[in-house]
Amino acid sequence: MKVTVDFDLCTSNAVCMSIVPEVFEVRDDGFLYVLNEHPGPEYEAKVREAVASCPNGAISIDEE
Repeated sequence: MKVTVDFDLCTSNAVCMSIVPEVFEVRDDGFLYVLNEHPGPEYEAKVREAVASCPNGAISIDEE
């Protein structure tokens, strides 16, 4: 699985970070960073929750 963020849609609201901080982080500069583009299977459920919870639909998962 590969996590992709459309930064044109992302407003760095930190919803994803609150769900899975091991993968997403909003830093002091106000921008979202993907800490792990290829999270392991132990994070799959939470990453899918973050995708579903993103109010802007900016996060997607590419199945590899």
